[in-house]
Amino acid sequence: MDDEARVDRTTSRRAFLGRGLLGGAALTVAAPLLAGEPAPPEAATGAPAPAADGFELAEATIAELQAGMAAGRLTSRGLVEAYLARIAALDRRGPRLRAVLEVNPEALAIAGALDAERQAKGARGPLHGIPILLKDNIGTHDRMTTTAGSLALAGSVPASDARVARRLREAGAVLLGKANLSEWANFRSNRSSSGWSARGGQCRNPYVLDRSPSGSSSGSAAAAAANLCAAAIGTETDGSIVSPAGHCGLVGIKPTVGLLSRSGIVPIAHSQDTAGPLARTVADAAILLGAMVGAGRADPEDPATLGGGRALADYTPFLRADGLRGARLGVARKHLFTPTAADPLIEEAIAEMRRQGAEVVDPADVATAGQLDGPELEVLLYEFKADLNAYLAALAGRPGAGTAASGASDHPAGAPVRSLAELIDFNERHREREMPFFGQDLLVKAQAKGTLADPAYRKALARCRLLARRRGIDATLARHRLDAIVAPTGGAPWLIDLVNGDAPSGGSSTPAAVAGYPSITVPAGEVSGLPVGISFFGAAWSEPTLIRLAYSFEQATRHRRPPRFQLAVELPAEAVAGAPDGQAGAG
Repeated sequence: MDDEARVDRTTSRRAFLGRGLLGGAALTVAAPLLAGEPAPPEAATGAPAPAADGFELAEATIAELQAGMAAGRLTSRGLVEAYLARIAALDRRGPRLRAVLEVNPEALAIAGALDAERQAKGARGPLHGIPILLKDNIGTHDRMTTTAGSLALAGSVPASDARVARRLREAGAVLLGKANLSEWANFRSNRSSSGWSARGGQCRNPYVLDRSPSGSSSGSAAAAAANLCAAAIGTETDGSIVSPAGHCGLVGIKPTVGLLSRSGIVPIAHSQDTAGPLARTVADAAILLGAMVGAGRADPEDPATLGGGRALADYTPFLRADGLRGARLGVARKHLFTPTAADPLIEEAIAEMRRQGAEVVDPADVATAGQLDGPELEVLLYEFKADLNAYLAALAGRPGAGTAASGASDHPAGAPVRSLAELIDFNERHREREMPFFGQDLLVKAQAKGTLADPAYRKALARCRLLARRRGIDATLARHRLDAIVAPTGGAPWLIDLVNGDAPSGGSSTPAAVAGYPSITVPAGEVSGLPVGISFFGAAWSEPTLIRLAYSFEQATRHRRPPRFQLAVELPAEAVAGAPDGQAGAG
């Protein structure tokens, strides 16, 4: 998109926001998307959707939407209607993104009530009336289900909201629906296809539809990128926020473990799990992070939040356009840079940081980055077994669990599976639907592990913390006196391959993930229409610093572009003409 087109598109959106969307306009409201719902006949064509600027709310920020509602030009109900109509048009029709598993049947009523509250009392804050999608491993006690994408939990409704969902409701957000994800947060098989779940099918990247959105917060990222919501919430154990954000042209924040509560979220591993925002701008991500943390951060149900971290209820004061000036940044090349077509974008991003006044130490490697994979997997296998068993036992232990929504189940009264062992058995008995493309080798390996008292687990956990923290990120920051470390979020999105699984080209998420430290990714440009991100990560509780740096880079570069829903990568004509026979269409 050239500069003139961007000006026209921005003017169009601002004019629309000025006119207002008061609700009830000629918009078709989408019905809830049900598990196993057949695609409409027109979806079979795979036709791309209209360009993103055909949607009047495309790229609208939380601040713009809030200003429109405050002035009476917009209503929350009107916003919900518009996003529901777009979900109906793009998710199972048109490009068939398959980013949304179900929409909240109460969303319009909730939005209407929030409109009335605004009129009577004023807004609660910056999220009042803003439609947000949640990843389907974040529990909600309402008319939606929480399944982690698995048929084994079809119909499951937790006894209460996850703490993060409750915080968002308290802030006035409208929980618009549940987003598709890599089933079980991509901890089912080493040969998985990111973005695939038995409930939702294969989520697609809205930029180029045959490319992966990455995982496991695939639907959250694809939906936010495609303007199916104002913003979305994902979760990460290792890369599952920052990688899909990078692949979908978004900002993603993976907070310090313990900054916000994980209670009520379907777990992988308590030493690394966290929720975080996925948004189109750093400002929107900062607003969401503050709401997710909220007042009174500590949660007795999540011991990680009791550690006395420096949590804040508002991260917007750190949105400084000059935030790179005087910053000292280290470029972690060894193990975190993999040669890809995105390399020139990353080098230009580093050069831009220098132009914005940052002092760049290059290289400033994390010496232990190549030593983390083995002990990390050992920890995740042990913790997945223990944490998932606890979650499922609590879920199945309450009367009536799992009966709130339609869906077949082999357990009495529709109760979900009650243990990892039962989950493995369920998948085997429903292999045609649950495992048509890849298996459950990680589930089986986790089931074979012992308890968290095993010396092997304790040794692996201690090694992870030593290598990722004291000898890893902490050592690099101290050695070079850095404010943060910079590395590519990953390469360009790979082709979806349900036969062979994912084929990622590098990534830098592991050191911060294993350490439990924060990271943030920001768009760094595109390669052949495919988004690429760059990450900043640092010490525990350094979210304010990372937000300041990321915002400054974003404002200086403004690389975010809305998706065009291409069917495949468009190669330059000269490249196609010069390709050997039979390779002209290689992606």
